[in-house]
Amino acid sequence: MTALKLDKVHSDVNFQIKHMMVSKSKGSFTNFDVEFNGDLNNLEASDVKVTIDAASINTGNADRDGHLKSGDFFETEKYPNMTFVSKSIRKLTDEEYEVTGDFTIKDVTKTETLKAEYNGTSKNPMDGSTVTGFDVEGKINREDYNLTWNAALETGGVLVGKEVKFTCNFEFVVEE
Repeated sequence: MTALKLDKVHSDVNFQIKHMMVSKSKGSFTNFDVEFNGDLNNLEASDVKVTIDAASINTGNADRDGHLKSGDFFETEKYPNMTFVSKSIRKLTDEEYEVTGDFTIKDVTKTETLKAEYNGTSKNPMDGSTVTGFDVEGKINREDYNLTWNAALETGGVLVGKEVKFTCNFEFVVEE
């Protein structure tokens, strides 16, 4: 078993969604944790759990963030966390994996498959620790999770797209 401690300073959870059918709004979640149970030499036999504090959403606009925390979207007072719990990890190449798991937003859990890239390990020249990293990306349909608020546009289409794309970069300190 490999013990990993998330380095939050060098990790992030970002997302983007279509806005007004013509551009993309971007944001991030600033408070999250990743638990890894397994072996870096056998990632397919490992388990991962990601917990995201929904109220830590940051789009760079306080009014929009407030709306996203409200009952129209995440309803963060009632559903404070989003989670992803892996069920299987499938190796595609030496660096590329598919991670399938249960993604829960609000009171809905759906099985989703994400792409993960294992970036190997390295020695930190500042303190001699061993670090490792993963890049994860995927997309979900927000309406599958009861995030259905929208507004029709006069020119056709809607204000907020259905598909949410996200990219995550996770760096860990390998605890020996």
